[in-house]
Amino acid sequence: MITVENLTKSFRSSNGAVVALDDITLDVPTGVIAGVVGSKGSGKSTLTRVLALRERPDAGVVRLDGLNTASLDQRTLRVARSKIGVVPAGDSLLQQRTAAGNIALPLEQAGVDGPQRREKVGRLLDLIGLTDKAATYPDQLTAGQRQRVAVARALVGEPAVVLADDPTGHLDTTGAAGVLAVLDRARAELGATVLVVTPDAGVVRKIADDVAVLEHGRILEQGKLLDLIADPDSRVARSVLPTIDPAAPGVADVVLVGFASIGALLPEAASRFGTEITIAGGGVTKIGETPVARFRLAVKGSDRVDAALGWLTERGAHVRRALHGPRGVAAA
Repeated sequence: MITVENLTKSFRSSNGAVVALDDITLDVPTGVIAGVVGSKGSGKSTLTRVLALRERPDAGVVRLDGLNTASLDQRTLRVARSKIGVVPAGDSLLQQRTAAGNIALPLEQAGVDGPQRREKVGRLLDLIGLTDKAATYPDQLTAGQRQRVAVARALVGEPAVVLADDPTGHLDTTGAAGVLAVLDRARAELGATVLVVTPDAGVVRKIADDVAVLEHGRILEQGKLLDLIADPDSRVARSVLPTIDPAAPGVADVVLVGFASIGALLPEAASRFGTEITIAGGGVTKIGETPVARFRLAVKGSDRVDAALGWLTERGAHVRRALHGPRGVAAA
């Protein structure tokens, strides 16, 4: 587990001190993929460096599995760093080394012998799906393949934690999907806790269990992704759920989570309460492997609209009245 308590970090500039991280508190449970989303200048990269134990905060504590890293001497700090794999932003491979050579570099620096190096590198090339590219140099790989090699290099020391700094920022859709799949496999097959720092909310929608929103050095929102999207007004929900035209007529906005809810709840509510329920706006997306819908509902044909909406709420739908049309009636 990564625990951050009241973390503050500032830098000097010609205009005085610039606060990059401002009293941040954050928990990343063991074995999850967590995402920190923030725009340029929000403090994401500074947070990554502090969590990687490459920079010390001005105040606050970073704990790894309960260990207070602020109290470590240089020797034990190096040991703690070895438990953290870092995937830097952008291209970071050495051009004069093959894919296998790049992955092996940390092992060489640690004095691991040749047979053990080859065994570990081969296993990771298989994990990232690039066994056939072992002897290929970076300039002959696609950008997505290069980033998958960078992930493998971060994993070669068998770290407990992997920090990925904007790992898909310069990639096309196919390349980004490949990198996210490798990070997911690192969690599932190697047991690593993964923290992805990104400006793209779509990345956390595809891969994260937990998410935090970082802005101007402060955490504005954090929690389980599926819990946060339950509130359509949350920053996360506004970023990852399908949009609804504000002018769309309807009596309520509803968020439905899961195949069964999306497929069955609306037709059953219409049948039970003698209403005609139609979808006036919104759509369906996927949060990881879970389908999630946000719809604006138009309802007519019954005076039991409130009862129908209440029944949906009792069965796990997240319902909020829309500010359109007279109560209980929607133009259709």
